[in-house]
Amino acid sequence: MGSFDLVIRNGKIIDGTGAAARHGDVAVKDGVIVEVGAKIAGTARETIDAEGRLVTPGFVDVHTHYDGQITWDATLEPSFSHGVTTIVTGNCGVGFAPVRPDGHRQLIELMEGVEDIPGTALWEGIRWNWESFPDYLDAIAGRAWTMDVATQVPHGAIRAYVMGERGVKNEAATAEDVRQMAQLVEQAMEAGAVGFSTSRIIGHQALDGTPVPGTFAGEDEVFALGKALARTGGVFQLVPGGSVGTAGQNWKGEQTLAYEIDWMARLSREAHIPVTYLIVEHDDDPDAWKEAIRLTEIANRSGARLYPQTASRPAGFLTGFQSQHMFQRRPTYMALAALPFDQRMRELAKPEVRAAILSESDAPPKSASINDNLHLVISAMLPRNIFPLGAEVDYEPPPETAVAVQARREGVEPQARLYDLMLEQDGRAMLLMPGLNYSRGNGDAIFAMLSHPDSIVGLADGGAHCGFTCDASSSTYLLTHWVRGRTRGPRLKLEYAIRKQTRDTAALYGLTDRGIIAPGKRADLNVIDFDRLTLKAPYATRDLPAGGQRILQAAEGYGATVVNGVVTRRDDRDTGARPGRLVRGRTSPAALAAE
Repeated sequence: MGSFDLVIRNGKIIDGTGAAARHGDVAVKDGVIVEVGAKIAGTARETIDAEGRLVTPGFVDVHTHYDGQITWDATLEPSFSHGVTTIVTGNCGVGFAPVRPDGHRQLIELMEGVEDIPGTALWEGIRWNWESFPDYLDAIAGRAWTMDVATQVPHGAIRAYVMGERGVKNEAATAEDVRQMAQLVEQAMEAGAVGFSTSRIIGHQALDGTPVPGTFAGEDEVFALGKALARTGGVFQLVPGGSVGTAGQNWKGEQTLAYEIDWMARLSREAHIPVTYLIVEHDDDPDAWKEAIRLTEIANRSGARLYPQTASRPAGFLTGFQSQHMFQRRPTYMALAALPFDQRMRELAKPEVRAAILSESDAPPKSASINDNLHLVISAMLPRNIFPLGAEVDYEPPPETAVAVQARREGVEPQARLYDLMLEQDGRAMLLMPGLNYSRGNGDAIFAMLSHPDSIVGLADGGAHCGFTCDASSSTYLLTHWVRGRTRGPRLKLEYAIRKQTRDTAALYGLTDRGIIAPGKRADLNVIDFDRLTLKAPYATRDLPAGGQRILQAAEGYGATVVNGVVTRRDDRDTGARPGRLVRGRTSPAALAAE
């Protein structure tokens, strides 16, 4: 008979391997799972009754952008509300280390432009007590969070550090530049980075319109940096150019899908490293993702390790009076914009105010930024591609629910129908504008990508796109929609959906101590009331440093989330516990010493 710190009893255990669920108990001591069985004898300091609930591994989210937020925030919302117990930051070639003392603005404006994280919040929140990437890891190693944090070294920061303005302007690297960059990547990996990331799409730009440093890097540069991982171990993560459903070009000035996947496959084979690249359904070429999958299968049969990384729902914008919207540059609205929200909504509901706003033209934008021009994007999307999200949120809306379709049916102008929909829920209604993964008006492409055995669930972008959306809730959506709630097509098996965001994501980054419920594994766990699991409506709040706004989205149905054996959430509420720590790559001296 054992004595444990925690026992979760009578649960439906989904162990993360894909095996069929089984009923039983899970016992934890010193942050480690020590026993899994039908009925575990013994006492515990804390017992959780999981009768009628799922017991799963904690979710491992490999695509986040908390690089700045981890330096000031211990909670790490919005991921914290959605069963996530480990995150990987430093994606898409952007991050905050290494950095020279005069390079802070450059990296902040790059992150703000690419990932829509308010620059004011980053300036206020970050304390720059590092220069090198090892310094950055040491600076955050002393912090504690609600979940574990691992990070990658970003190409953009590496290039700016070594090449200065030449690197930022995407000039060709010299042989000496390449040597120094490879040395810094290897140094970062030895200190504990879990991978290297880069971006090759023109659409990823700093505030001044400059593409991410490294977008046009030559093969000699990219292969040298990739091979630096071979000496230490790690993942090569990228947003590819070519026609993989994203706008961009490779270093030959081409936009060919075959070439992009060819070099990824060659790099993976030569460096013996896994490569994960982003894949989406795109309106410009809705079938490109199928070709990407086909070429990936061919490459992997020849010894490459390519993992297309896909989202679990459409990517795009949310619009509403809480956030960015079509009417924000109308003079009558601008005169009301500073009013407290409830008072502003009362004014906007007045027929004469509504009529004035609908009749007006836009005032000139304040800048060329997407935030100041999103009203133009919304106007372009309105004819066919804006949908009410609803109080019971629906990210796979039927085409007949589009705002323009409703307007035609009701004999009103689309702008007027949009305005009225935004006034619903006391002005807090949000509408969905899917920009990716919804080209054919359904989620069939997402389902196919999620179902592929080589795919990795990612693109949740936790911490990013604060003013546009909240995709960090995707881990909950994977269960509520793809397993339980979908009515317009096939669904995923529960055991498979859990495996995709636990064992599979953890194993990609070498985090083999977690992602599975088994003796000896880390006690990162979720207890989920699956029948009651609900994704709540997104909402805007100004809780970032300097009053920065972001969109959050809560969930209901997480009975408990456990990190390192400690309960961090109970009945969807923060317990105040902060057991999460920095996870260094397994080849770093600190990680090796801890084994």
